Amino acid sequence: QVQLVESGGGLVQTGGSLRLSCAASGRTYSRSAMGWFRQVPEKEREIVASISAIGAIGGSTFYADSVKGRFTISRDNAKNTVYLQMNSLKPEDTAVYYCAAWSRTFPTGNPEYWGQGTQVTVSS
Repeated sequence: QVQLVESGGGLVQTGGSLRLSCAASGRTYSRSAMGWFRQVPEKEREIVASISAIGAIGGSTFYADSVKGRFTISRDNAKNTVYLQMNSLKPEDTAVYYCAAWSRTFPTGNPEYWGQGTQVTVSS
């Protein structure tokens, strides 16, 4: 069982930055791939970024093309926390952002665990 609690988010202007945090609890955190998704009303939830489990052989990060070069996902093992650093924000980045965890090493298939979501709004 993995529980996720997001924090961060807010209202920023175009070009601004935000850092989202996701505190994870559970015995299997270190073995779980983690990621961030976002969703706009009446649209499909889309993956933003993901990161493989701690110590995963051949592990890597993944970024959606729309955020590549602007967003960075990372994890602090000591704090069991995953971050999403968002820079050069654009209005189209406005969405509810969800932290997610997979019950496996790599982020394949659908995540099993979700956070409550945090709103990110970018004004033009």
